[in-house]
Amino acid sequence: MSYVKSAVMVPHPPLILPRIGKGEEKHIQEIIDAYKQAAKTIVDEKPDTVIIISPHAPSYYDYMQLSSGKSGKGSMAQFGDYEDQFEIQYDTQMVDEISRLADEAGIPTGTLGQQDGTLDHGTMVPLYFLKDLPENTKFIRIGVAGIDNRMHYMLGQLIARAAKDLGRKVAIVASGDLSHCQKAGTHYGYKECGPAYDKKIMDIMSRAAFDELLQISEQEAQDAMVCGQKPFCVMAGALDGLKPETKSLAHSAFFGVGYGVITYNDLNPDASRDFGRQAQEQLNEETRKRMEKEDPWVALARKAINAAILEQEILEVPADLPEELLYTQAGAFVSIHEDGTLRGCIGTTEPTRDSLAKEIIFNAIAASTRDPRFPAIAPYELNNLEINVDVLNQAEPIHSIDDLDVKKYGVIVTKDDHRGLLLPDLEGVDTVEKQLSIAKQKAGLSPDEPDCVIERFEVVRHR
Repeated sequence: MSYVKSAVMVPHPPLILPRIGKGEEKHIQEIIDAYKQAAKTIVDEKPDTVIIISPHAPSYYDYMQLSSGKSGKGSMAQFGDYEDQFEIQYDTQMVDEISRLADEAGIPTGTLGQQDGTLDHGTMVPLYFLKDLPENTKFIRIGVAGIDNRMHYMLGQLIARAAKDLGRKVAIVASGDLSHCQKAGTHYGYKECGPAYDKKIMDIMSRAAFDELLQISEQEAQDAMVCGQKPFCVMAGALDGLKPETKSLAHSAFFGVGYGVITYNDLNPDASRDFGRQAQEQLNEETRKRMEKEDPWVALARKAINAAILEQEILEVPADLPEELLYTQAGAFVSIHEDGTLRGCIGTTEPTRDSLAKEIIFNAIAASTRDPRFPAIAPYELNNLEINVDVLNQAEPIHSIDDLDVKKYGVIVTKDDHRGLLLPDLEGVDTVEKQLSIAKQKAGLSPDEPDCVIERFEVVRHR
């Protein structure tokens, strides 16, 4: 028996409220009608607890925030509506149970983040349509994070487990807009990927093909300027192992932002739809294949990262490494990517340790835990990491920028006590001028700073 009774995917444009839209909302009347129909499916189930996942709730890069405190309240005054006000009571017992399960599973979720109890519009717009719920209905508000789709899906699975543990009848509201770049002349403008994303996500969600949802990359969603994908993933996770009756009620991009309404009801167990397990197995297989291809330089960096993150230990230099790692010295950079996005990069331009192996070990630890641009890598991320090791040859001065080649040479720019380095063959760096400009900025200099000492170096890249 599932304690998750219904779920809806809905948008949250403030102008859908008549006191804000002032007639403009009639341009998306089909969305309003669909929203009312979707809300009714929740009200009819008489849930004990309604869980609203909003991308505008308090959020953190590496932590999925649950509603803290006993209640939340807010109004749409910031949008010129001083009459529509909302106050909800939180299901604190279920929040505690989700937090407990997340702690056991090593999933970064809970109530540690700061909240002032003020509701966001991504929560209040759905509440406007849920006014017919009984007064004793409890709520949970959840914010999304910078972590990947799969972890948000796992949070949804925990919600379903917590509902079962407590015997709660639960309804899920995934509050999120689709692509924001679908109309020229609007704030976000037009990009071809906008309508393409909407067509794709409406198809996937209409079929409840949540395995395909998990395969949409972070980059694809970012390019299309989407705020709803991760709320959809949490909802999908709560429906893991269930086959819903889906109804795609409406879609509109009249204002240049995609709005979609889909309902999920009549949920029945279906063992073939355990997409969370399937995604984990696929990830494990991809990780295994990736590690099989890694040479000793990259394998060493990965071992050092795993030891630092999982054991809080500095890896001892293995004795079975190639002689070049054991008996030579060189500067080295360790670069870490996750889902195609930089996650950490630290290196040394000249050797600082008595072997290249130690250089890699200490730089791998620094890249994974002390890159000031990112939080330290968490255990759940380890299988997602793509690691490169660049071993630097001795730098040499140049006589002219004609001596540079962005694909072959990295550059070091120095002036007084300012020093900036840029590796070669980086995505998006396709001219020498751009390479030097970025290197100068990394040194804390103006992009067109004159009279700099410029050196070039070659690297041996290990993947």
